[in-house]
Amino acid sequence: MNGEMKQDTQVNGCSCGREHIAADIVKLLADMPPEEELYDLADFFKIFADCTRIRILCSLLYGEMCVSEIGDALDMTQSAISHQLRVLKQAKLVKNRREGKTIYYSLSDDHIISILSQGLEHIEE
Repeated sequence: MNGEMKQDTQVNGCSCGREHIAADIVKLLADMPPEEELYDLADFFKIFADCTRIRILCSLLYGEMCVSEIGDALDMTQSAISHQLRVLKQAKLVKNRREGKTIYYSLSDDHIISILSQGLEHIEE
């Protein structure tokens, strides 16, 4: 009898002992984003894995800034800021506009504000 129960649990459930309905698992798999999107999402979050980039994004929460203003605010060289801005721009997290010889940077959209706010809220819990 015990052998039958164990076999039945493995067929209808999993090793954790909970019963799972096959339809729920099929729905979960159907709702899962495509593999390519998951890789893109992982790459997107890798951009946030650098403290300097986070500092730049946080400084841009206050509005549009040029490279020298960001450098002054963060006490960093313009070269270091420019390098990270290039990465952020390629990831479409920041946008820029030119005014004469000066290029001004800003957050690309409100999603970035939301991501930063929710991340901070999460770590402060």
